[in-house]
Formats: sequence, structure tokens, C-alpha cells
Amino acid sequence: MKIALGQINPTVGDFSGNSKKIIESASQAHARGAHLALFPELAVCGYPPRDLLEKPAFVARSQQVVEEIARVLPDITVICGFVSPAKGETGRSVMNSAATLRHGQVQFVQSKMLLPTYDVFDELRYFEPASSQKVLPLDGKQLAVTICEDAWNDKHFWHRRRLYKIDPVDELLRAGANLMLNISASPFHLGKRELRREMLETIARDNRVAVVFVNQVGGNDSLVFDGSSMVIAPDGRTVARAKSFAEDLVFFDTESMEGDLHQQIEGEEASAYAALVLGTRDYVRKCGFERVVIGLSGGIDSALTAAIAVDALGADHVTGLAMPSQYSSEDSVRDARELACKLGIRFEVVPIGQIFDVYRKALAPIFSGRQEDVAEENIQSRIRGNLLMAFSNKFGELVLTTGNKSELGVGYCTLYGDMVGGLAVISDVPKTLVYRLSRYVNSRKPVIPLSTLEKPPSAELRPGQKDSDTLPPYEILDNILEDYVEDYHTAEQIAEQRGYDLKLVRDVIRMIERSEYKRQQAAPGLKITPKAFGFGRRFPIAQKSEV
Repeated sequence: MKIALGQINPTVGDFSGNSKKIIESASQAHARGAHLALFPELAVCGYPPRDLLEKPAFVARSQQVVEEIARVLPDITVICGFVSPAKGETGRSVMNSAATLRHGQVQFVQSKMLLPTYDVFDELRYFEPASSQKVLPLDGKQLAVTICEDAWNDKHFWHRRRLYKIDPVDELLRAGANLMLNISASPFHLGKRELRREMLETIARDNRVAVVFVNQVGGNDSLVFDGSSMVIAPDGRTVARAKSFAEDLVFFDTESMEGDLHQQIEGEEASAYAALVLGTRDYVRKCGFERVVIGLSGGIDSALTAAIAVDALGADHVTGLAMPSQYSSEDSVRDARELACKLGIRFEVVPIGQIFDVYRKALAPIFSGRQEDVAEENIQSRIRGNLLMAFSNKFGELVLTTGNKSELGVGYCTLYGDMVGGLAVISDVPKTLVYRLSRYVNSRKPVIPLSTLEKPPSAELRPGQKDSDTLPPYEILDNILEDYVEDYHTAEQIAEQRGYDLKLVRDVIRMIERSEYKRQQAAPGLKITPKAFGFGRRFPIAQKSEV
């Protein structure tokens, strides 16, 4: 049997566009001799649809489109994900399902059994889990049709970390399946592709069965899907592989155990950068924008964000806006201009010194007798946010914010100031990774000025200000953030394991907790680490934590 893996980039709710992608890819697969074409989880409606699933018309449209696809397909069998109505009298009203389309009809439906409720997943909120599953006979093969999480409970791989009592893959193989299929919408984060591959290799080797995995690609809101579809032979070899971070169509033959091996992006910096570019491009375009505007400070965060935007959208779709105050150094304005020139983007300068003076004059009577402090510093940031939004309104360009994960973590950012925007591109990128990604950008084409990479980080909101005045070195801060936010270690554990001063660790944790109110008002950000602020991380704002 020749199988095609249709790695497509669906848009949530775009039934017409998504079905067109499925039909076109299936037609190409048929023309090249494939008997079966696989498409990702919920490919018909896009993943994750979230509360759109509560609309009866959305569910009805999903069912209708699947039937329409079946009627127009050429002589090829297609398996694709869609939303189906639940048949039970109790429980949730919909199921996460895989439809087998053949001879103009929906001939077989298998619904998802394991519904994740951790991190960014909330599937039990919407879906009724399948209560049973059957092997699908097709062209002499007995197929195990599974959906994403159904494959993530192998006892040999997860050991003590198993989340479910049942293993759908194991049950289907014991029922006689001799080829495992998994259609997925598995989001990217650093290390995820390696984890996925190792897990699927374990299933293939332990059960002596080929594993065919097709994954969604593209960005939907905060989530980035890397694709990286693959086929693993019974001996654990990767015998077919799709590209990462791009749509693709790859083929695999079950008899020869041979398939297409397309080149993937390797390395942490290259993978993270590709994810950010893809996530930015899809967020901007799927939200109906064509152009973006970025506040360019001459610093490394805005420089990296601008480079990502150019690679995502093209230089002619990006504007850089420098807004110097009396505290901005000439070097910073020069660096911002040099960056814009090297990137080839539109560059405008709007000084804010006079505007800031007007604010201070207006507030002087009620601020009388008090020294200038963070209040005046934040006014400058909010003036810049106001100008960026004015530019956005006038020219229809989406504002991209430039704050990184380290700053967002400890609240080193201004609410309604530098946090203003439609997408926080690098909000899940720790500062140390910002530097690594910036060097990666320059290794491809030197666009970020060397002085931007080398000068000490500063918000330039007061004379001589540096980030190190308020924060520990970013190498230490990022380690504490990773241990506390991603691994939930206590202050005592972090101090002991890292060899850090306990008071320092506690001070950082206090800043993290006190800044939750800011983060919950922030623009959505692109997730590239195992635990990002925002979507998937649910902490109370008003709390008094003792642990």
C-alpha cells in the first residue's frame, strides 16, 4: 500500500479553505499512485477550535464538509480529522473524530479515546471520549486509527508518567492491527520533535509494527505546529519524513518500507527561529492583517523581533518606529536606523521628549514634593505605546510587541506601554536565548548591529539606566525562571541545586508572582518552550502563595 502524508496548514473555522487543501493534496497523492492519504487531527475545522465547538452550526458544518469532501475525491481513500456529534444521551455533545472517506462516502469513523487536559490542552471541556475502537480493514491491511494523544500512553516509554489507564494503541494491536496510523495536531516546543520521535520509535520497535504519523503545521493563535510528519519502520528506523514548519506531501510504501525523506530544520536556535517566523506569519495573516509596525529602540529585543517579522512577511510589510526621549542615547537611534536599513524596512522617527514634558508639566501640581521615579519612567513607555497604536490605527498595521520571557516573567515591562500590541512575538523567548537567536540571525545575514549585541541591556528611561540595576544577570534569572515556572521547583530546591543565594531566588519568585496581573493583560505570545506564560498557564492573580 502506498500512503501519502498530507501535512497541511489549516485555519480554524475556514471550512472552505481547509477542505480545498485536503482535496488538492489528495488529488496529488492519487496522481502519484497513493492508495491512502492521511490528514491531521481536526483538519477539516482546524485545531484548536476551542469554544467554537459549542456552536451547533459549527459542528453541523464540520459534518457537512466531510461528506462534501468524500463526494468529490478521486479514487483514493482519505482519513482526516473532523468534529462529529456525540451519540450518547449524557456527556458532551461532540467528539474529536477521524473519518475514513472512500467511494464517495464516509465509511468509517473512529473517535479519540484519550483527551488531554494539561498545559495548552482542554479537550475534556468539549469532547466526549470514545468508549470503543475497531480495527479498520483496508486493502489487505488491518489499520489502527488513532488520534494524537491516543499514542501518548505507551507503558514502555512513559513508565511512571502514564496519565491514562488504557492504551488505545496496545488494544488495537492486540485486536489484530498490523499498521498503526496516528493523525495529530501536536504543538511545537523546544525538544518536542525529539520526544515525539523517540516515543513513536519505542511503539514501533516494541510492537514490531510500522507507525505512520501525520501532524498539522502552521500557527493558530499562540500555538505553533511544526509538522515533522514521519513513518517509523518496525525496527525503529525513520523511513519517511516531512519538512518541519512547512506544508508538505510525502509518500511511503508499506511493502518496500521506503519513503520520502525530506530535509528538516535541525538545531535549537534554527528550530526556535523557524517556529517564531511561522507563528508570526500565520497570526498576522490569519487575523486579516498584511503589515506590522514595531517600536525600534536600538536594543536587541526589538532587533530580533524585526528580523523575525521581515522573514515572516517580507521587508515591504514591516515598519520600524523609533521614539527617542531625552534619555535615549545617540547610539541607540543610530543602531535602530542601521538595523532598519539592513533589513530594508520603512523607518520613521517620532521624538517623545516634548510630549513627555507636557505630561510632567500637567502632573507637576499633584506630584509636587516627590522625586521622579518609576511613574515618570513608565509615562515614556506609555507614550510610545500610544504612538504605536495611533500608527496602527492610521495605517492598519498590527503592532508587534518586543518584550522577552525574562522581562515578562518578573514584570520588567510597562502595562499599557511596551506591552501594547497585537502579538508578543518573543514573549516565550528567555533573554539568553534572545542573544543566541540574534547571533543565529547574523550568521545567516548580518543585519543586527554588533553594538546592539554587545551593549548592556537598558530600557533607557532614566540617565545611565541598565537592566542589571534591578535584575540579576540574565544567565541566573533565566535559570530561576525555568526551574520555577516550567519545573515548579521551590526556592529552596533552586538555591540548593543551582548554588544561588536563597534570598535572591526568593526575590525573583516574588517578582514573578506579583506580576501575574500584568501577564494576564498581555498580548498573546508565541509558545516555543514547554511552559509559556499565557495560554496553558493558569494561575490566580489574587493569591498569597506559601510554597
